Amino acid sequence: MLIVRSPVRISFGGGGTDLPAYYEKFGGSVLSTSINKYFYTVLQKRNDGKIQLISSDLRVVETWRDLSRMDIKCSALEIPLAVIKELGRNVSVDLFLASEIIAGTGLGSSASVCVGVLRALTTYLELSLSKYELAERSFFIARNILGKPVGKQDEYAAAFGGLNFITFTEDGTTSVEPVQLRSDSLRELESSLMLFFTGVAHNSWKLLEEQEQATKKHTGSTVESLHEIRQLAHYMRNALVKGDIWAFGDLMNESWQAKKRISSNISNPLIDEAYDLARLNGARGGKIAGAGGGGFLLLFCEQSYQEKVREALAKMQLREMAFAFDSQGAKVVANDPFIDSDERCGMRWTFTPSYSPAVSF
Repeated sequence: MLIVRSPVRISFGGGGTDLPAYYEKFGGSVLSTSINKYFYTVLQKRNDGKIQLISSDLRVVETWRDLSRMDIKCSALEIPLAVIKELGRNVSVDLFLASEIIAGTGLGSSASVCVGVLRALTTYLELSLSKYELAERSFFIARNILGKPVGKQDEYAAAFGGLNFITFTEDGTTSVEPVQLRSDSLRELESSLMLFFTGVAHNSWKLLEEQEQATKKHTGSTVESLHEIRQLAHYMRNALVKGDIWAFGDLMNESWQAKKRISSNISNPLIDEAYDLARLNGARGGKIAGAGGGGFLLLFCEQSYQEKVREALAKMQLREMAFAFDSQGAKVVANDPFIDSDERCGMRWTFTPSYSPAVSF
């Protein structure tokens, strides 16, 4: 049995500049961290030549023998199927998929699924992938195999884990720079963040596609707003490194105002009302997670004001989700071939001679 967990993420600044339409012209930068809400992939060996996928979130069970003849885009399980087909290896396994986060909430769950399944299968097949290769191949599957208008940040956040400043260059190269903070600054940042579910889960593909088209055509204020968002991501990183946590919160507010200028569909009356109410009760800044339109509202709020914010948003029926930072990224948490009677299980076991001390009577 093989179990892999891959985290979702919260993005503080730079979102949108990780789309190819933008970074291939101007270069992009994103500041984000993974959090301790995970997607789990459980793999078990089969002996009948079939592949079975079970999704507890979608409540779907599907079984195949010949994936080469199947149109994966017609399946609710298109992401794991695309990973299997992209690997091009004959496997006979059960894959059980489960998530702590529902899809469409702006936390990068689709990327977490792809990264997690890819990590599980490559581990089982004994194919070595670096974190960069894991992220890049997952992005390729989402962008080129499935044709989704996604950016790169989510795959890198899920693969690497931790608080990172991620840079996307014009030639497509990506670099991940961990943001090293003093332990007290990291604790203060973590304790100053709050997540509230707006109650709206949605598909962000249309919004991302609109943004890409506007970027390519240089229409409206999209490109200028993305320039500002990219610069603010740098300012945020610098504020954190200096230990100026409160300035970071104010910069989040500036970045959210700039993000809303990208498209009128990024926010809506519910989000605006909740954000304004949170600010009125003490939050310094925040943003909607992901592309916008719904999902989670991320807030930066000093602890002394958090109860007021919590009570105010509860009246709007917004539920808070507690979380902490994740530092590990996609990780194999269990790998025991013995359970599946795998012929390779002996390679995983190490036997050492026991030692019995002499006993005198």
